[in-house]
Amino acid sequence: MPSTQRLSDVVATELENRILEGSLKAGDRLPSERELAVELGVSRPSLRGALQSLAAKGLLITRHGGGTFVTDSMQAAFTDPWQQMLKDHPDIHGDMLEFRHMLEGQAAQLAAERGTEEDFERIRQCHEALERAFAAQDLAMCIKTDVDFHQAIAEASHNVMIGHLSSSLHKVMEGHVQGNLEYLNARPELWAQLQAQHRAIWDAVRERRMELARSAANQHLEFVQMTMRENLKNEERRTAAVRRLENR
Repeated sequence: MPSTQRLSDVVATELENRILEGSLKAGDRLPSERELAVELGVSRPSLRGALQSLAAKGLLITRHGGGTFVTDSMQAAFTDPWQQMLKDHPDIHGDMLEFRHMLEGQAAQLAAERGTEEDFERIRQCHEALERAFAAQDLAMCIKTDVDFHQAIAEASHNVMIGHLSSSLHKVMEGHVQGNLEYLNARPELWAQLQAQHRAIWDAVRERRMELARSAANQHLEFVQMTMRENLKNEERRTAAVRRLENR
């Protein structure tokens, strides 16, 4: 490390790394200045300089009397325009699914290869929460735990791009994910297949079977693509039927 590098820059880099790796997430509140300065082994003026630097980049925001928080600027820069694009151009929905297909297959393979015991414990907890939500058919909790499960695998890949793109992509497609889970929930045989696919991904990842993990994730996404297409076609048929009824 160059001797001319300011301590506040070193601290800023450390905090920025935590944001990149996902240990500090959008919405997280940082510890108090006193606690964080002790943790990092620096003076409070050096810490303040680092926080000001990250705030200038849009990564942190300080709320008077409320503390300092991680912003969603990295995610919003991706999600905001693409959410609007998806709304204005529904035909690119298939492209989004293809991209998710590539991303999650690679994420599962890398998670099986690189995941730590701590990563696997988090994935296990997410999978158990997902199983409970599916068993209870609690749709709101199913949506949350489904996203949490896939995001835990993405972050276990230890590739910062995969982690952030996965989080952003789930945000962009959240409306479609909800619609698809509602569609599957009404069809018990498909609902059971979805549960089995999640178990297969988790089993392959924890057994460090890299190619099998990738294959299981790909099969899951192929299933999701197929059922989303069916759901969209059903919606189009319903819309057409309503128009015909109104025009009679």
